[in-house]
Amino acid sequence: MPLFNKQASYVSEVTRFITELKQSHPTLEAEQLAGRARLWDKQKIDLEEMRRTQESRVKQKAYVYQSE
Repeated sequence: MPLFNKQASYVSEVTRFITELKQSHPTLEAEQLAGRARLWDKQKIDLEEMRRTQESRVKQKAYVYQSE
């Protein structure tokens, strides 16, 4: 007897809910991507400016509370 029977596979309630939700709202994933683009994908990254910013940082001492 095989350990995993593929004919009678278990499907969790959460998986069933998500599957039914996607079937009842076929545009759901496109709406999620559009919402993400509206909120997060705004800023263009200037790699040269990021490199200059990282190079210009002052190194922190190993123990910051030690006064010399």
